[in-house]
Amino acid sequence: MRGLATRGNTVEYGEFGLQAMESAWLDAKCIEAGRVTASHFVRGEGRLYIRVFPSKSVSGRPPETRMGKGKGEPVYWAAVIKPGTVMYEFAGVPEETARMAFARVAHKMPFRCRFVKRRPTL
Repeated sequence: MRGLATRGNTVEYGEFGLQAMESAWLDAKCIEAGRVTASHFVRGEGRLYIRVFPSKSVSGRPPETRMGKGKGEPVYWAAVIKPGTVMYEFAGVPEETARMAFARVAHKMPFRCRFVKRRPTL
């Protein structure tokens, strides 16, 4: 996963976003944990947009299995995250509320994240 994100790297739908600063595979459980944390913090106020989707299957084999029996079953699903990818966005909440909510969500992520604002359009 080399390079920076060229798509999905700007805040499009809301006013504030949570942007990844490192590359990783973000599994579906982490995405859901972030959604629950953000929704719980704002108590239904505003709108939360999730910009990533776990479309990559990660397979695994049971331990101590002999070679030559084919590929293992999918263990979990993950989203490929590159540096600069905006993962979550908030609309309709004050900046301080979004900042505190995204700080809680960032603790759930397996990489460093930062708070970003929407750039003004010309």
